[in-house]
Amino acid sequence: MSKGRVLRVDDAPSVLNSYRGDRLGAASTVTATDAKNRFGRVLEKVIQGSLVVITKHDEPKAVLISMREFNALTNGNRIKLDTLSGEFDALLARMQTPAARVGMKAAFDASPNQMGKAAVAVARRRG
Repeated sequence: MSKGRVLRVDDAPSVLNSYRGDRLGAASTVTATDAKNRFGRVLEKVIQGSLVVITKHDEPKAVLISMREFNALTNGNRIKLDTLSGEFDALLARMQTPAARVGMKAAFDASPNQMGKAAVAVARRRG
C-alpha cells in the first residue's frame, strides 16, 4: 500500500470541513474517554457508515471511518496519481524527440529579439 499524507492534529478541523461535505451531517462526536469506554458502540456506528470524530479537551483529535470509506479515499488518490503519472510520462516522451531537442536548442540560442518575435507570433495564432 502506498504511503498517504500524514495529518497533524491541527489539520483535523480543515480535513473534516473538506472531507465529503455531504457526509459531515452523519458525523458523530465522542470524547476520547467515551471512545475508549464504549469502543464496541463506536465501532458499530463506523461500520454502519457514520464518521466518528474523537475529541480531547473539546478539540477534534481523530476521525474513525469504515474500511469502505478508507478504500474509497485511498483508491481515489491512487487513480489521480496514476493519471498524472501517465500524463507526465507522455509529456516527457514528447520532450525527448529529436524535433523537441532542436526546438529547445533554438530557444536557448535565440536572442531576446527573436524570443519576442516568437512570442508575438504564438499570441497571434491563439487569437
